[in-house]
Amino acid sequence: MRILGIDPGSAVTGYGFVEQQGSALRHIAHGVFRLDRKLPPAARLAELQRLLLDVLQHHEPGAAAVEQSFVRPGNPHSALALAQARGVALATLAGAGLPVGEPTPQQVKRAVTGSGAAKKPQVQQMVKRLLSLDQAPVADASDALAVAICHAHQSQGGLARLPIAPRRRPSSRARAGQRWVVRRAR
Repeated sequence: MRILGIDPGSAVTGYGFVEQQGSALRHIAHGVFRLDRKLPPAARLAELQRLLLDVLQHHEPGAAAVEQSFVRPGNPHSALALAQARGVALATLAGAGLPVGEPTPQQVKRAVTGSGAAKKPQVQQMVKRLLSLDQAPVADASDALAVAICHAHQSQGGLARLPIAPRRRPSSRARAGQRWVVRRAR
C-alpha cells in the first residue's frame, strides 16, 4: 500500500510517499510546498489544497497521515495558521476518500528513532537510513516521510513491531543521578 505523510505548515508543508510491502518500506517521493507568504491566508490555503490534490492524483496513495500540531505557548497567531493548514490537509485527504491517521510528533519520532524526544537531525538521518536514501531530505520533507513511516508501522499492529527497541524510562534513582543497570527480560 502507498502511504502519504504530511507535515503541515502555513508557509511550508512537507509531503512524503512510501510504499509498504509487508513489513518492508520503499521510498516513492518527497518534497515541500512553499506557499507565498504575501498571499492572503485564504489564497494560501486554496493553493495548499490544489497542490495536495495534484500529488494525490499523481501518486495515488491508499492511506495518508497528517502529523498532529505541536504548538509552543505564547504565539496564538502561528498556532491558528498551522491549524488552518492542517485542517485543509485533513479535509483534502478525507475528501479524496483516504483513511487518514493523525500521529503525534512524539509517536512519529519514536517510530523512526526509538525516542519520542529526538531532534530534527536525528529524524532526518534515520529517515535516510530506513529508506536507503543517498542523502537526508530537507527537514519538512523528512518529517513528512517520518509521518508516513509511523503510519505504516501503526497499521502493522503498533510500535511493538518496530526493529528499534523503545526507550526505557529510567527509575527514580537514575533520574536522581545514581548509576543504574538495565537488565534483559528472561
